Parts: sequence; structure tokens; C-alpha cells
Amino acid sequence: MFIQTETTPNPATLKFLPGRGVLTSGTLDMPDKASAVKSALAERLFDIPGVSGVFFGSDFITVSKNTGEWPQLKPAILGAIMEHFMSGAPILKTEETAGAAQNDEFFDAADAETVATIKELIETRVRPAVANDGGDITFRGFKDGIVYLDMKGSCSGCPSSTATLKHGIQNLLQHFVPNVVEVRPT
Repeated sequence: MFIQTETTPNPATLKFLPGRGVLTSGTLDMPDKASAVKSALAERLFDIPGVSGVFFGSDFITVSKNTGEWPQLKPAILGAIMEHFMSGAPILKTEETAGAAQNDEFFDAADAETVATIKELIETRVRPAVANDGGDITFRGFKDGIVYLDMKGSCSGCPSSTATLKHGIQNLLQHFVPNVVEVRPT
């Protein structure tokens, strides 16, 4: 098994590509060890000193660190990922849906058409680009012209995430949806 590694815009996060599917649908963000109980692989990764976050996408895993250097952490991470995939064990411990749409979205019913356009732009133009960088971004709400987005994986805590939100996503949404005045993280 050969696992490719890619850097991300977040220097505290690396993207690992195992060359096979990770999740069949959605994404799963585990920002701390307590949230890793959903996956034996995530638990194993959090057992590596210095690992502070794990994120699963469709065909990639991003790992964030809070201490240590990548040249020392990377071999242990690669070993844990390889051992897990070679064992044939499932990624998730239960049949729960990884990135199930959360029902905590908020917007006025009168804005439903605007929200549908915003969601479509995020799904088709933003999420694929963010996934290339080892993260994910999802719609959370729309109120008073402000779009609220949830950034996960390598995007969470990334030094360039503010620029991505303000100059990339905000400009895109304002171009197609004139009543968008601002984009904010949740």
C-alpha cells in the first residue's frame, strides 16, 4: 500500500491519500480525542503524541498537530493509517452517517430561494476546492445578508482561512447573490 502525503495551506495540517475510499459519504471532523470514539483509526491517530485533530473526507485523511515536527510525526501517522487499512477494519465503528446534514441551519423562510442558490454555489464551486486542501466547508445559516459557514479539517484554524472566506467565498457569493453582504465562520 502506498500513501501519498500533501501539504495544505495550514502548516499545522497534512493531507494523507491512502489511494482508496475513506468515507462513502460526507465528512467527519474530529477536533479532539474525545470525538475520535467514532473511529478506531482516529483513536489510533490521536494516540500519537502531537496529533491534535483528525478529519476524514471521501478519499483523504487530514491530520493536524499541536506539537512536534512533521518529519518526526509523519512516519507514525503513515504507519497507523497503513495498519488500519491493511487490517480491513471499517473506518467508522457504527453505521452512523459521517457528515449527516445537521438540523441546526438557520434562515428565514422568505430567504429559501437565496439560501438554495448559496448552498448550490458552495456545493459545486467551493467545497471541491476546499477538499483539495484537505478540509470541508458547510452552510450553517443566512441572516441579514450574512452567510455563516462551518470550516472543518485543515481549514479550521488555518492562517489563510479568513482570506479564503473574505476574498474568495464572499466575492463569489456576492457576484451571484447580490443580497449577500458578508461571509462569517461559525
